[in-house]
Amino acid sequence: MLSNDHGRLLSPLGAKITLGLLLAAGVLVPLLNLAVPQDSVFHVPTYLVSLLGKYLCFALLALSVDLIWGYCGILSLGHGAFFALGGYAMGMHLMRQIGDRGVYGHPVLPDFMVFLNWKELPWYWYGFDSFPFAMLMVVLVPGLLALVFGWLAFRSRVTGVYLSIITQAMTFALLLAFFRNDMGFGGNNGLTDFKDLLGFDLQSDGTRAALFATSALALALAYLLCRWIVGSKLGRVLIAIRDAESRTRFLGYRVEFYKLFVFVLSAMLAGIAGALYVPQVGIINPSEFSPANSIEIVIWVAVGGRGYLHGAILGAVLVNYAKTYLTGAAPEIWLFFLGGLFIAVTVFMPKGIIGSLEQVSARVPLLARVAGGRQ
Repeated sequence: MLSNDHGRLLSPLGAKITLGLLLAAGVLVPLLNLAVPQDSVFHVPTYLVSLLGKYLCFALLALSVDLIWGYCGILSLGHGAFFALGGYAMGMHLMRQIGDRGVYGHPVLPDFMVFLNWKELPWYWYGFDSFPFAMLMVVLVPGLLALVFGWLAFRSRVTGVYLSIITQAMTFALLLAFFRNDMGFGGNNGLTDFKDLLGFDLQSDGTRAALFATSALALALAYLLCRWIVGSKLGRVLIAIRDAESRTRFLGYRVEFYKLFVFVLSAMLAGIAGALYVPQVGIINPSEFSPANSIEIVIWVAVGGRGYLHGAILGAVLVNYAKTYLTGAAPEIWLFFLGGLFIAVTVFMPKGIIGSLEQVSARVPLLARVAGGRQ
């Protein structure tokens, strides 16, 4: 059911809180890192800035999945592929920026190509020395893959569990391909040892803070875009497709075009998340294509609340914080915790954290305003 405030970008209160927190974090975290002395209790260390920036990238990735799963009913178990492709596009640009500062000192070829006795740069690496070209590829490559895959799948009316299976097969095929050394993407080791971005040292505190602020801004803009889409006539058609696809098709809507549009847009957002992720963690390798990663993204959305947008952001941050803590304190139980969490949410909180707030909102009006974002 559509909420009464579907036409406003920043209703309900949860949307305003989400945007306010993102913008505040984008300003305060860099300031507390750069302007506050290290011996101060308010100082945010650089490692924490990078960790929080990684969480924001994961939140953007979760947002892209919620857009198609929560509002259009497309359960993609291969969205990690689009995230990884965006990351590889950024990684290729960062590798081209190394130049002769690599271990082997070759002015054109990355170190791994020199090690593998490549004689010249592959044609698909051309242009990645240009930042605008690389940023175009960040959205274009995932978008083109989603366009081709989605056109074939939606035109054939593949839905439900069958669509989920073939999206997982897609990312597994890419995983196997990128593991090969002759693909020209670093094989098992991937791309790493990045030096700088736009001339700024990636290891400096200032660059780390700027990447965090950029991630926060990108997430805020993506959130506004998704809010605008789901609150528009297009969003109402997507919800109709989610709830009754055959009936929507019977009414004359070209369902496959609507699904294709939102699927491609979601893939592009995932690619942007991957591009922001790579310079902050310093590496991109084929493990990002792992089907398990794509399943984990779905768990983030389910925990936060499918179909609420800010629920996806909340779920991504909370689950990844738990992962950071548990992989350090008790790494042997992390996967059991993740599986147990998904089962617990499915059984006891099928609508996630935000959806559960909505269920008790009749008794607490403030919670109704925070949780009432489901369209």
